[in-house]
Amino acid sequence: MTETIHATDATAAWQAAIAKAKLREADFSTLSGVPLQPGYTPEDAPLDYANDLGHPGQFPFTRGVHPTMYRGRLWTMRQFAGFGTAVETNERFKFLLDHGQTGLSVAFDFPTLMGRDSDDEMCLGEVGQVGVAISSLADMQRLFDGIPMDQVSTSMTINGPAPILLAFYIACAERNGVDPKLLTGTVQNDILKEYQAQHAWLVAPEPALRMITDVMGYCSTHVPKWNTISISGYHIREAGSTAAQELAFTLANGMEYVRRGVAAGQDVDDFAPRLSFFFDSHLDFFEEIAKFRAARRIWARKMKNEFGAKDPRSWMLRFHTQTAGVSLTAQQPENNIVRTAYEALAAVLGGTQSLHTNSMDETLSLPTEKAVKIALRTQQVLAEETEVAHVADPLAGSFFVEAATNRIEAEAEAYFQAIEERGGVVPSIQDGYFQKEIHESAVIYQRATERGTKRIVGVNCFVEGEAAPDIDIHRIRPEAELEARANLAKLRSERDEARATQELANIREACRGDANLLERFIAAAHADCTLGEIAQVLREEFGEFKEPKIL
Repeated sequence: MTETIHATDATAAWQAAIAKAKLREADFSTLSGVPLQPGYTPEDAPLDYANDLGHPGQFPFTRGVHPTMYRGRLWTMRQFAGFGTAVETNERFKFLLDHGQTGLSVAFDFPTLMGRDSDDEMCLGEVGQVGVAISSLADMQRLFDGIPMDQVSTSMTINGPAPILLAFYIACAERNGVDPKLLTGTVQNDILKEYQAQHAWLVAPEPALRMITDVMGYCSTHVPKWNTISISGYHIREAGSTAAQELAFTLANGMEYVRRGVAAGQDVDDFAPRLSFFFDSHLDFFEEIAKFRAARRIWARKMKNEFGAKDPRSWMLRFHTQTAGVSLTAQQPENNIVRTAYEALAAVLGGTQSLHTNSMDETLSLPTEKAVKIALRTQQVLAEETEVAHVADPLAGSFFVEAATNRIEAEAEAYFQAIEERGGVVPSIQDGYFQKEIHESAVIYQRATERGTKRIVGVNCFVEGEAAPDIDIHRIRPEAELEARANLAKLRSERDEARATQELANIREACRGDANLLERFIAAAHADCTLGEIAQVLREEFGEFKEPKIL
């Protein structure tokens, strides 16, 4: 008769074998520095299936927001693009659409991100360098010339001046004869994370939040298919946070936007279904998958139980993912193709709704057409050849993944408590709490790479010397800035100056009252007021934010 070995006995035997085993020298921890066990068992991942997981498409959405996930529809392949002038970027957009991209994602240059016109004296040498220069409605029309705005979903990565750029986009649709009710896409419009990590703001937090609630209110009626905020953890992670910090700080920001919308008199179910999220997919494969699953579960519970949302669409956390720019290396840049592929796979296994894959050359320049096509093809191979999109949440029930999901959720809850004890998100920004937490995590990781305990191929292991990479580099034409400045000069000479002046005065009056600012921005766009002119009114009326010192 075969003797039955109980699980506890087997576990003890396994642990004894581990204790005797000779292990290779390595840092057996996650990218976030969390120590990992040699293996995981049911004891490490206690779960109530109905309450903690549920089926795909059912509360709490741990396993995905749709019952069939990618069997019904693949994720949107949305490559981030923008450089030089609007005309040049329009050509890149059409190139990507011709090669199978299914949505557009606009990268703006630094002057635009900071609410400055291309002819602002502060912007010399920066125009069009890291994104497309957009200073007016006319520029937006050039950007989308020949692109069916009612058929192509567009994402715009911009925050401080986001309501102004959205106004240009809506006005562009109107001039093209497209009903704004048909527009689909997302404007990032996530100002809280700018104060925490990315530093591209126009005004102080309170008036910035007022503009966001104005966008939410206007779009719920006039642009109902548009996602009014893409609450972003990506930049928090790129600044050096851990996975749990990225998740916690992002969801804390999301909950603050919900509170502001409700306080402004909006019903939570009127605007919450149009909130979306934006996460980083880093190289720690399983930790990233667990992060995405935990994010859905936390958001569903918070929206239903704390905010009283009744519409299941308000409970669903839908998100865009970008592979980790900070993981790319200038050394041996072809290795970045492999890194990006693994990060993209983690995003898909984690249930993303749209995905951008970084190009191999992005640490050296804006991507070339060849590099961006390889990045797009990476997604297409993943979708068409690997079969990973056939089954919803295929890693559900993995002891390791479920334990990691539980751990990240618990860490996030601890951060929520810490933020609440400091008075909320805005006070925690003002006293530097978020910035200090992210900074300390970044320093810990940097020291680990310098010591070599965190190994990076081509950087601190498998190094091949100091030779410059043998790949083509995309270079911005020096004439791009001159062309952008000339376009602005022509615009100002031909517009109805009295009308433009009046619309800027209307914005100033709205700042002092309670009129909807997005509505005023759209009117100003049609009067050919520029980004910089509108932003300057906001700075004068609302004041600028000064960052606290954290060191």
